[in-house]
Amino acid sequence: MANTLHHPFLDTSLNLPPADLMVRQEKGTWEVQCLSRKKWMKMEPEEWVRQHWIFFLHHHLGYPSGGIAVELALKFNGMQKRADIVCHGVGGQPLVVVECKRPSIRLNQKALDQVLRYNIALQIPCMIVSNGLQHHAYALTEQGTDVLDKIPLYNEHEIS
Repeated sequence: MANTLHHPFLDTSLNLPPADLMVRQEKGTWEVQCLSRKKWMKMEPEEWVRQHWIFFLHHHLGYPSGGIAVELALKFNGMQKRADIVCHGVGGQPLVVVECKRPSIRLNQKALDQVLRYNIALQIPCMIVSNGLQHHAYALTEQGTDVLDKIPLYNEHEIS
């Protein structure tokens, strides 16, 4: 049986609030319990960023945990893709999409283009790209894409 513990390693290396995550070492491999999927996931840098975002969205911005989908399957242009995190409103409408990158990946136009492609399928008002160190948030408008100064709280969305 694995020893389950709270282990704050890597918290200080991300530019997100510390997250209360469950981690364990199982057969020599570190794992983190996914806050959304409720299962143990291999501890990879991108997964660490993803779990911090899930914690931040729920505990700091008020998004209901039951409305947070992880690795949501999307299909566009005949290709199957997965969005890292999609937060939904009460009626199921998508409100926020977060594309998580490992901290060593630079956030550039390619990363933004990826989340914009997801938005073709989802039509989400708020798009975020993050490597855990830097975060870029955008809003889809009739004129195009605007940079957001802050990520909207759950209760700031017009939810039908």
